[in-house]
Amino acid sequence: MRLTLAVALTALVLIFALQNVAIVEVQFLFWSFRLPRSLLLFIVLGAGIIAGWFLRATLRRKRL
Repeated sequence: MRLTLAVALTALVLIFALQNVAIVEVQFLFWSFRLPRSLLLFIVLGAGIIAGWFLRATLRRKRL
């Protein structure tokens, strides 16, 4: 069951990445760089996961 789920999820991620290969320009403060849209979305997803993890850890620490 887990192997099937992992294969299906991997296939979906691969399809997503292949369909979003368009290069986009990102401007942040004084920096400007170009990268594939799928990579940008994965970076933003990763940043959100990390921010949520830190927020959860902070709230847990305050509750104790």
